[in-house]
Amino acid sequence: MRPLAGKRVVVTRPAQQAGGLARLIEEAGGKPLLFPAIEIRDAANLDNFLRAIDRLDDFDLAVFISPNAIDRALTLIRARRELPPRLKIAAIGGGSVRALERHGVTGVIAPQGRYDSEALLERSELATAKRVVIFRGEGGREHLGDALRARGTAVEYAECYARVRPAVDPAPLLQAWSGGGVHAVTATSSEGLRNFAEMIGERGREALARTPLFVPHPRIAEAGRGLSIRTVVVTGPGDDGILEGLQAHFRR
Repeated sequence: MRPLAGKRVVVTRPAQQAGGLARLIEEAGGKPLLFPAIEIRDAANLDNFLRAIDRLDDFDLAVFISPNAIDRALTLIRARRELPPRLKIAAIGGGSVRALERHGVTGVIAPQGRYDSEALLERSELATAKRVVIFRGEGGREHLGDALRARGTAVEYAECYARVRPAVDPAPLLQAWSGGGVHAVTATSSEGLRNFAEMIGERGREALARTPLFVPHPRIAEAGRGLSIRTVVVTGPGDDGILEGLQAHFRR
C-alpha cells in the first residue's frame, strides 16, 4: 500500500507553485486539497527595481530570495539587458537554485543542508561582497539585508512582486474537514500559514488545531504553535522533504 493512501492533505502554496507537491502526494496515494494562501501579483511600483537592474554592473552580488523573485526578476531584467558576467548570483534554497538553472543561470552560491538567510550568511562569498542587490517581494524579511549592512556591505532591495491574501471560498474545505476528510495541512511560509488561519475562520481554526501541520522550517513551526496547533512536524526542505515527513508520520 502507498504511504498516503486514503489521506487528504491541504497544500497552501501559491497556485503556480503547488503542482510539484500535489503530484508527489498523489504518487504516494494521497489526495491533495489545493487551497492557496498566498497570491503572487506584480509589484505596485517597479521604479526602484528598474533603477537597480540598470545599475547591475555596480554590484558584486545579486541575491534572489525565492523562485517567485527569480521568475519575475529575470523576465524583467532580460527584457532590458543581460546579467553582467562578473556578477555573482546567490540563492537560499534548492528550489531557487533549480529555478535559476531553468533560466540558464549556473554556478549559484547557496547554502547546503539548511536553507535560510542565516545559512546563506555563513558562505564566505557574502563576506567579501561590498555591494549587494537583493531581489525579493514587497515587504520581505529584513534579516539578510540587516546582517550584511552590519558587516559594512552596501545593500539595495529590488522588489519585483507582491504577496497578497487570495479570495478563496473556504466552504468546500470546511465541509471536508467536518466530515473527517482532512488528515494533514502543509505550509511553506509563516505568512502563508497566518493567511490560511484567517481565511478559514474560527470554525476552521478549531479544526486546524486538531490537524497535523507539516512545515519545512522551525520558524514556520513556531508560527504554527502560536496558532495552538497541537501537532507540528518540521520536515526536510523542499517538496521532497515535506513528502518524506508526511510519509514517516502516517507510517506510524
